[in-house]
Amino acid sequence: MSNMMEKSADLCYISAIELLDLYDLKTVSPVDVTKAVFDRIHVVNEEVNAFSLLTEETAMQAARESEARWSKGEARGILDGIPVSVKDIVLSKDWPTQRGSKASPTDQPHTVDAPCVARMREHGAIFLGRTATPEFGWKGVTDSPLTGITRNPWDTTKTPGGSSGGAATAAALGMGVLHIGSDGGGSVRIPSGFTGTFGLKPSFGRVPMYPASPFASLSHIGPMTRTVEDAALMMNALIEPDTRDWFSLPYDPRDYRAGLELGVRHLRIGYSANLGYVDVDPEIAQLVADAIKVFEDLGAYVEAIDPGFEKPLDCFNKHWYTGAYRLVETFSDEQKALMDPGLIEIAKEAKDYSMDDYLDAGVQRQALGQTMNAFHNTYELLLTPTLPIPAFTAGEELSDPESQDHWPDWTPFSYPFNLTGQPACSVPCGFTKAGLPAGLQIVGPMHSDLLVMRAAAAYEAAQPFIMPKHPHTP
Repeated sequence: MSNMMEKSADLCYISAIELLDLYDLKTVSPVDVTKAVFDRIHVVNEEVNAFSLLTEETAMQAARESEARWSKGEARGILDGIPVSVKDIVLSKDWPTQRGSKASPTDQPHTVDAPCVARMREHGAIFLGRTATPEFGWKGVTDSPLTGITRNPWDTTKTPGGSSGGAATAAALGMGVLHIGSDGGGSVRIPSGFTGTFGLKPSFGRVPMYPASPFASLSHIGPMTRTVEDAALMMNALIEPDTRDWFSLPYDPRDYRAGLELGVRHLRIGYSANLGYVDVDPEIAQLVADAIKVFEDLGAYVEAIDPGFEKPLDCFNKHWYTGAYRLVETFSDEQKALMDPGLIEIAKEAKDYSMDDYLDAGVQRQALGQTMNAFHNTYELLLTPTLPIPAFTAGEELSDPESQDHWPDWTPFSYPFNLTGQPACSVPCGFTKAGLPAGLQIVGPMHSDLLVMRAAAAYEAAQPFIMPKHPHTP
C-alpha cells in the first residue's frame, strides 16, 4: 500500500510537458493522473486549505474523455488531460464564483468562462476546482470569511501569501499541474515567493481578462506552476485572443517555450537589492545576493543599481483603495456586515479621496512608467527580491502590526510593477534557516514576457526548484 501511495504521489509531481509525452506514448493516462491528483488532494488539502471547491466527478469524466482522445491519437489542443485549478476570482461556467465572500450569492448564473478558462478548456485541460482567495483578492495573504485560512506547505503555521495563495499551495504540493492566478499588486508573485513556486505576471493586456477587475488596469491573469516551461506552455493557451477584453494586446503567435534554453549570456541586468528604500531581512538579502552570482556565472553582465523611483505606495493605494471602494459600494449594508473588516476599512479610506487625489496618482503612475522605460533603455532586466521578508503567521494581514498599516507595506517589490504593467515573475532562490522559501523577482520592459521567462528558465536550470512532499507542521 505504501509503494502504491508513493507511486500515486510521484504522478502528481510530473510536469505538464512530461505528461503530454507520456500520454502520447500511452505509458500514463489522464485518468491515472487525475485520480492521483485527487488522491493527493484528499490526503494533504485538509492541512493547508488550498481549495474552495472541488469537482471530482466532472473532472474524472473529463479525464476519461481525454483518455479516449489520446487512445485514438486525437488529442485536443496543447493541454489535453492536464489537471488545472482556477482561482475563485475567475469566472468558469458550471461553478459559482464566490470570490472568497459570503456576500456573493451562490445562485449565480454559471454560463460564462473567463477568457483564460475558455482557452484552457478548448485545449482539453481538466478542471479540478477552485483555489482559495482572500475576499475579492483584496490583500496579500489568503484567508477569507468564506473559506477560512490557507496555509503555507513549508510551515503550516505561516501564510502562503496571497491573493493567489490557494493556487501556489496547490502547485507546491502536487495538487494539480497548472494553476490560474491573478495579480493586482503581487498576488501571483507574493505567494510564489512564499511557497517556492514559479509565478508570472505577464505584461498588462497580454492575457485577456473578462470581466474587468474592480482594481482595473492593476490586475493581470498569470500562470502558477512548478516549472518555468510549464508556465510557458500555459501561456501559449492563455494569450490567445478574446474580444471581450478591449485592453488586450494584438495576438502574438510566438511559442513561449521556444528559446527558453538561450540563457542570459551577455544580457545587461540591473540588480536592486532594496529599490533604494526597502528594509530587507538579512537572510532574504543574502539568498537573493547568492542568486545574483548565479546570473553572473551564467554570463550576464550584472550591475548593482536602483531603478531611480521613490516609494510609490501612496500612488498604489490611491488606485487600489479606490477600486475597493467602488466594489464595496455595490453591496448592501447587510452584505457589507459579512465582509472582511480590512476590506471595508480601505474602502472607507478611499471615500475621503478627491478627484484631484486620484488624478494626481495617475500622473505619478505615468512618471513611474517613464522612469522604468528609461531604465530599460540601459538594462534589459531588473532583478530584486520578490519579498523583503519570509512568510509570517497565517491568518494575519501584517508581518509587523506596529510599523505597518496594510499589506502593501510589506510587499514593496511587487506592486510598483502592477502600476507600470511590466512583466515580472518570481522564481525560488533558496530557503532560510527556518526552512522558508525566498523568491527572486525578474522584471522586464513592457512586452518582454519571453525574455523574463528565458531568464527564469536559465536560473531554474542552474538551481532546480524544490517542492515539498508533505505539508510541514512544526
